[in-house]
Amino acid sequence: MKSQKTPLFILITYIIMYFSPFLVVRPIASIIKSVNPDLNEKEFIAMTQGWTTFSTFLVGLLIVVFFILRDKNFLKNGFKGGERASTPVAIGWGILGFFIVLAAQMLGGIIETSLGIKAGSENTEILSTVASVSPIIIFSIVFFGPFLEEVVFRRIIFGSLNQTTNFWIATLVSAVVFGLIHNEFSHLILYTSTGLVFAFLYNKTKRLLTTVISHIMLNGFVMLIQLNQDKIMEFIKQAEKLQP
Repeated sequence: MKSQKTPLFILITYIIMYFSPFLVVRPIASIIKSVNPDLNEKEFIAMTQGWTTFSTFLVGLLIVVFFILRDKNFLKNGFKGGERASTPVAIGWGILGFFIVLAAQMLGGIIETSLGIKAGSENTEILSTVASVSPIIIFSIVFFGPFLEEVVFRRIIFGSLNQTTNFWIATLVSAVVFGLIHNEFSHLILYTSTGLVFAFLYNKTKRLLTTVISHIMLNGFVMLIQLNQDKIMEFIKQAEKLQP
């Protein structure tokens, strides 16, 4: 009975966490205003968003981990059968998966460009702007978010559908829902391609550890690039000057 309820409890927690910023943003904004009265409007908004996201993700993470620890079979019940990869193999596939995801995103980007969709993620740019003012949000983007999303989209959605339907339906549905939840419908192809790779990796190793590693590396890489765009462009300009 506990194993049957755990996915439902986690899913409810994730949904509440997703909408909870509307409930806590005002008190957090008041605290930030009292602690940092000299912030300009842009800094104040970014700081509020950063701490709101961090707080809600942290609470959500702790609750989800609590449910997982209560049900020791939760992480193992995503498949009907098959041997789970060893920890070293799961880690290896997680690292390799990062590069596979990058390739999938490049392909997805090419497809979107051919369809006339403008390159660049507005969501990523907004989060990067917030991170430059309120670095605390980086924990949510790089660590908390990937773990929570892998639990929900791979273990619960993919895992449940994989047991009741088949691999392809589970993969497609989990990938599309993963794309939709990011609220960028114009880049649905890009996010869905990412979700497809994560589903493949999860099915390959049958270890959530694999996709969590790939997801963390992906978000960390994107954040690193976004926060250092000026330095990267300057490096490219200097490199071009050195060419004969």
